[in-house]
Amino acid sequence: MALAEIINPQSVLCNAHARSKKHCLEILSELLVRPTPEIPADAVFEKLVERERLGCTGLRMGVAFPHCRMEGVEESCAAMIRLSEPIDFDSADGEPIDLVIGLLVPSELDEEHYADVKMITCILGDDQLRSDLRGASTSNELYETLLAGCSNLAAEDPPQDPVAAQGS
Repeated sequence: MALAEIINPQSVLCNAHARSKKHCLEILSELLVRPTPEIPADAVFEKLVERERLGCTGLRMGVAFPHCRMEGVEESCAAMIRLSEPIDFDSADGEPIDLVIGLLVPSELDEEHYADVKMITCILGDDQLRSDLRGASTSNELYETLLAGCSNLAAEDPPQDPVAAQGS
């Protein structure tokens, strides 16, 4: 599925202030449910925390990819945050994170949902796009930069997964 089909402008927040990893996940939960208000944000938050217990979703290079399966979700749904100040996220490289893309997927996954996960990891693995996202100053600019960067990536060879690129 194209990124524009799973993320919308009201699910993108630039210059957010998060006090901690937990607070960041709370903000992300609120953004993820905006397109589907019938799903409670606290239920999404619980699932994201549960997923974090399985393994940290803080990758490398200042990015995190919190994601979870959720009952009642029919299609993948994404949200993005650029934090005003980086926070500790227990990332694999020990670096604080400032870019967060979250993803909700249905409890029963199919090929399309796996493709959505791969698309997000490609986005997070692109050096130029990460730099461009960090340069955004408004939520709308962040959203437009994300979509434009994703379109550019689709025209090129996909970048490496950010975890694999670091030799883990």
